[in-house]
Amino acid sequence: MGSLLVNAQTNNAKQNVLNETSVVRAEDGNVYPYLVWQKLMSTGKYGLKTRGTKTESGATEYLIFELSEAQKFSYFEKMPKPRLSDSFKEGDDFKGFKATDINGNKIDLREATGKVIVLNFWFINCPPCRQEIPQLNELVAKYKDNPDVVFLAIATDEKYGLQKFLKTTPYDYQVVPNGHNLASKYSVTLYPTHAIIDKNGKVKFSAVGLATNTIHWIKKSIDESLAAN
Repeated sequence: MGSLLVNAQTNNAKQNVLNETSVVRAEDGNVYPYLVWQKLMSTGKYGLKTRGTKTESGATEYLIFELSEAQKFSYFEKMPKPRLSDSFKEGDDFKGFKATDINGNKIDLREATGKVIVLNFWFINCPPCRQEIPQLNELVAKYKDNPDVVFLAIATDEKYGLQKFLKTTPYDYQVVPNGHNLASKYSVTLYPTHAIIDKNGKVKFSAVGLATNTIHWIKKSIDESLAAN
């Protein structure tokens, strides 16, 4: 089975759900409802494999299992790479921008030479955008002591709505409100859109939507960018 993919969202679009009829069992044989196993898979800590059994209708059943660190890397590497963004093509030069975050801090990515920039374009009513926030927060925590990694979330929502949302759903990226103009500047129409900019100002990786291995590729791209001369 390939990656569990939550389709990229457009504003006001309904979430397209994939594989909701698949039968997924735990180690003890119990069947997980779709929303339960999807949530487990979205953590990036579990894998799916064929169980060797079939349903009464003849459909393949799957087993969900917790991954070791080595298994995670191998499992996610074997999956298809997340869908690339047309807005940020790998190898292209990144032309930075100026912005102000939700706390009034000024940002100028035109002066971010030597930094690895981790961008996320999102909005509150985007299901996969909300779903990936806990994993993105874990990612921020991994690099909290590295000043060369900058995490920036460009939200299309207004400041007031974001402040209300963030009170109940903490998001540890530096959040920029009212990001419609920035999304338009880069022709971003699918959400979430991720882009990793390396220390030389070039696009290292990009993705739209949320696949099981999206966070794996973001982390891998950050590490490779930091290691490069």
